[in-house]
Amino acid sequence: MTALPSPGHRPPSGADARPCPTVDVHAHILLPEIEALVAGLPGHDAARELDVRRNGPEALAVSGPMVRKRIPELTDVAARLESMDVRGVDVQLVSPSPSHYHYWAGAETAEKVYRLAGEATAAHCAKAPDRLHGLGLVPLQHPDLAVRALDHALEQGLAGVEISSHAPGRELSDPAYEPFWSRAEEAGAVVFLHPFGCTLDERLDRWYLSNTVGQPTENAVALSHLIFSGVLDRHPGLKVLAAHGGGYLPTHIGRSDHAWATRSDAGAGCAHPPSSYLKRLYFDSLVHDPHVLRELVRVAGADRVLLGSDFPFDMGTEDPVGALRAAGLADTDFDAVRGANAAALLNLAPASRRTS
Repeated sequence: MTALPSPGHRPPSGADARPCPTVDVHAHILLPEIEALVAGLPGHDAARELDVRRNGPEALAVSGPMVRKRIPELTDVAARLESMDVRGVDVQLVSPSPSHYHYWAGAETAEKVYRLAGEATAAHCAKAPDRLHGLGLVPLQHPDLAVRALDHALEQGLAGVEISSHAPGRELSDPAYEPFWSRAEEAGAVVFLHPFGCTLDERLDRWYLSNTVGQPTENAVALSHLIFSGVLDRHPGLKVLAAHGGGYLPTHIGRSDHAWATRSDAGAGCAHPPSSYLKRLYFDSLVHDPHVLRELVRVAGADRVLLGSDFPFDMGTEDPVGALRAAGLADTDFDAVRGANAAALLNLAPASRRTS
């Protein structure tokens, strides 16, 4: 992997050297005030116990110290910007840690959570508005609150919202979410699809399979629901951005196309081969393998892949630009993924590029 830039690194100045900012669309913020809000409420302990079962004690024993070590980067703007400089990143799209979803919560608590998440994330980003843009949260367990939550995020000046791959008892194909998809399309909001937890449960409770297998599985399932149910047919202007390169789906999309073409049940809900919908979605570049990244660019298109690092967690990359460079893309594709695609998606002004 390409070595990290030295501390205090700044990209070269001037339009010829950097025609667009380097934009990381997968970066997180930790919001302790949300955890203080939900602590002790009915359902909170049961949700924590489920998380323990799904991940296993060995994983939690590693994750706890890992997160604590990264608290400054997750909460302090100065520490975040310093780390961005080291990584050669100009702009981050900051989303709340998925641990803040709390899809177990009742309607009253869920509304407090999404309001607090949106307002706190916006306040964090406002301290460096030329470099930080943010996302809010939507309580998927309460579809009737989804549009209100999205509008609240947009009112804070955020670019959109972050959602998981499902809510208890509901898939993203659920008709109850149609008003949300309609409003997101109308508003041009970014919907960042980032799973949290996996319904394979204790089958993945060792060796951190809950993340290494669980996350790409959840991405593939969620995206398949959006494709096969016709959500993307009904809302072709949706800006859905899938974390972790969309999981297993892009590299195994041929199987989906085959089922769509040969089985009446598989092809009943969407108008076109599943592979065609990959070019309507957006994907981050966090796949941890240059060959997989090249394949993602091939099947989705270089204009649909955006730089992502999962900042600052250990399952991310400390050198997202180096990981992208390792894929050996053509210069135009490299620059598109590095920042041009995200700049267009987020409507970034030229001032977002640092010049010092």
